Amino acid sequence: MESGVVGDPLGLTGRVLTTDRIPMANVKLDFWQADGNGVYDNTGYRLRGHLFSDSEGGYALETVLPGLYPGRTRHIHLRVTAPGLSALTTQIYFPDEQRNSSDGIFSARLLASVQKSAQMTNAQFDIILEGTK
Repeated sequence: MESGVVGDPLGLTGRVLTTDRIPMANVKLDFWQADGNGVYDNTGYRLRGHLFSDSEGGYALETVLPGLYPGRTRHIHLRVTAPGLSALTTQIYFPDEQRNSSDGIFSARLLASVQKSAQMTNAQFDIILEGTK
């Protein structure tokens, strides 16, 4: 998380698992998103980056709650690359958003679980990958 990024703090955690719920380590997770005002950095790398799942398939990302922009609901983009499997590009959505029902590519299957506190929003999203390594 860079200083000066506009938006309310968001902690995103989860695990990368097989369909049999077996943790997948060393899976590359690329994230990109808009800032709290709904603006993407299209000239640099703010709010873009990657990390790898740990030995238990876990990951943790500190970012900001993405803002809204015309035609879309609140979301974070995600590309998952696991050795021996096809890459998966998807999005993570947030529950109870008014625009979820009008966003043409929203999917309730991709909703994070969210808990809010006075300091920040915490979201949890597990990634289930089909296939075997």
